Amino acid sequence: AEKALAALARMVITECTVKREGLVQRIDAVDLVPGDVVLLQSGDRVPADLRFTRVRSLQIDESALTGESVPVEKQSAPLEPDTPLAERSNVAYAGTLVTFGQAEGIVWATGDSTETGRIAQLIESATDITRQIARFSRIVLWVILSVAAVSFVIGLTRGQAPGTMFMTAVALAAGAVPEGLPAAVTITLALGVSRMAKRRAIIRKLPAVETLGSTTVICSDKTGTLTENQMTVRELFAGGEQAAVTGTGYSPKGEFQQGNAPLAPARHPAFREVLLAGLLNNDSRLVEIEDRRKVEGDPTEAALIVAAEKAGLLPELGHFPRVDVIPFESEYQYMVTLHEALQGRLLYMKGSVERVLAACTTAVRADGSLGPLDAAGILAAVNTMASSGLRVLAFARGDGTALEGKLERTHVKTGLTFLGVQGMIDPPRNEAIVAIGQCQQAGIAVKMITGDHALTATCIAEQLGLRARNGAPLKAVTGRDLEQVPPDTLPEIAETTAVFARVAPEQKLQLVRALQSRHHVVAMTGDGVNDAPALKQADIGIAMGITGTDVAKGAADMLLTDDNFASIEAAVEEGRGVFDNLTKFIAWTLPTNAGEAMIIIAAIILNLPLPTLPSQFLWINLSTSVLLGMTLAFEANERDLMKRRPRDPRRPILDRKMVMRTGLVALIMLVGAFSAYLWEQRVRGQSLAAARTSVVNVIVMVEVFYLFNCRSLVHSLFSVKLSANRWVLPGIVAMILAQIAFVYSPLMQRLFHTEALDLASWIYAAGVGLAACVIVEIEKAIRSRYEDGS
Repeated sequence: AEKALAALARMVITECTVKREGLVQRIDAVDLVPGDVVLLQSGDRVPADLRFTRVRSLQIDESALTGESVPVEKQSAPLEPDTPLAERSNVAYAGTLVTFGQAEGIVWATGDSTETGRIAQLIESATDITRQIARFSRIVLWVILSVAAVSFVIGLTRGQAPGTMFMTAVALAAGAVPEGLPAAVTITLALGVSRMAKRRAIIRKLPAVETLGSTTVICSDKTGTLTENQMTVRELFAGGEQAAVTGTGYSPKGEFQQGNAPLAPARHPAFREVLLAGLLNNDSRLVEIEDRRKVEGDPTEAALIVAAEKAGLLPELGHFPRVDVIPFESEYQYMVTLHEALQGRLLYMKGSVERVLAACTTAVRADGSLGPLDAAGILAAVNTMASSGLRVLAFARGDGTALEGKLERTHVKTGLTFLGVQGMIDPPRNEAIVAIGQCQQAGIAVKMITGDHALTATCIAEQLGLRARNGAPLKAVTGRDLEQVPPDTLPEIAETTAVFARVAPEQKLQLVRALQSRHHVVAMTGDGVNDAPALKQADIGIAMGITGTDVAKGAADMLLTDDNFASIEAAVEEGRGVFDNLTKFIAWTLPTNAGEAMIIIAAIILNLPLPTLPSQFLWINLSTSVLLGMTLAFEANERDLMKRRPRDPRRPILDRKMVMRTGLVALIMLVGAFSAYLWEQRVRGQSLAAARTSVVNVIVMVEVFYLFNCRSLVHSLFSVKLSANRWVLPGIVAMILAQIAFVYSPLMQRLFHTEALDLASWIYAAGVGLAACVIVEIEKAIRSRYEDGS
């Protein structure tokens, strides 16, 4: 929260131009007060929340606050008080960026009172969740202490000396406490972080790795995460005909199609003219920066350049030098440029369909000749494109040969020739479509929460394959709709709706909390200041590494280096793999600890000397945890990992299945070890030290063989390739060598009170371990058939 707030502070503090007492001067934004008059121009960062009094062709990039894909046109006319945040066209917000035009506005909010400041307060109020591993550790701790205390009391009631029973209780605790668990958890999480980094997801907090694997809902922003964040021309309408444009983003790769047949627009006069108009009537340009194409100017105009480039028209720029321009103004809804051409001067007009049509009297036919203007047909085609979520721009051409002086608006009132329209959209990422399908197959609900228009959001959601619950038709719920929803019904709406549009920052936070109230583990993506509170509140906050603001990154648990939703799906898969491996380690180590505890308890009940000393238990636990258990952290993800349902976050790590498996293996260990203890002394006449050494051998061998069972807790050990984890065999070899040293090394014999064993003792220990492995595999097969209903 402190990092996020510091980033907010850096974002808001800037210099600005103000008019005070009739003088224009530059001051720090921190010195602004309500009532100050601020002057803005292209390139300025808005220093406070302003109400415009004068605007000239002003456009502001509010994507960090509202999620809009393109700069917003501003005006100074009054609006209704309940106008949604993203539609307040007569105000500017602190921290947003002026991309075009000039304006003058009065400061009405500074500091914490601004929209950005309110977000800072929302970040402070967000909280984190309690990790399950902490609850599990506390349970294990209290169970072990309780059993040790009860054993101590039982021994005293049987007449044992207090000193002896104290050593017995210590031995029991040493055997039962899983000493390797903290290291295993940390190492497994760290390995998960490393694997995620290779898949373009950077984890800032280790516990977030495991939480990702439990994710049940992913709430994603639209722009840049699910989409390319690069406007792309998708359709053309010219000469009464339509054409589709392939390719995405600012890449020049793509082609034109009419029906199912390829089309060469350079040979189609009408399409050539509308593409050329988009290229010439344009103030933007594309530049190569670090092997990426970036736009300098308006993303919409960049899309027009790329469309013309796909048609091979870029060389035409040099043939039509610009003479004059009437810049775009929101009041008029069009832009006009005047160019020199071989046949004389030409006017090109670009703007809203209604304004361009009003200035036209003729239209270009498919063959390039002029014909009557069919306004009704054009509007019908435009409505079809708009219903698909496309943003439509119209183009016209006029004769400017007679123009000698400055280009005026009176020159384009009428008499122009309608060339056609271009429909564009910020297209969905292809890899996001695949990733969403995989998430939904894995039982993870994906929801789009954006500040963009409802129609655009719904169309993109349909293309992405988002699904509402129970297969209901996709329908966007807007921020205004959410304002009318009673608080007690919000969780149901949040759970059943897949698309939320025009939402305010506090509404994003409310949606995350509503989903969490239904016991969902929520992952939330975002890149802007407006996303920071929800990122902080979510169980996993995911910020965009490329386009994300410092505020969003500071509030997040994870950063995407490629701003791609597909990387989230990859991270969820890795998170599931990490939790799977953690569970495997716990499933492997708990039976060992439980078995050791049961051996001590059995000795107390039978009033026998300790079968194993506390120091020997420590040797078993520490050596096997490092050399055997840690290898499970390197297990590859199982093949059906992303086909499983999300783990219920309310389900404890130690569930009924694991308790039963723990009890079964611990019982085998108890029987095998105690039998070795009695066999060595009463049948073979070995010393107490030799019997204890044999017991240690049995426990270690059971752990060695049981390790193969734990490589998959569900599938047969034969279904898991040995090559999938190159550390298993070296770990087993190292453990056996260490155990040989434990038994035969004079130093180890002095330290741990062991004695050398003959071959029969080793064969017995290996036989118990093999029996444990076979019994567990039989239990797996029976459980699998039972759960499948077969």
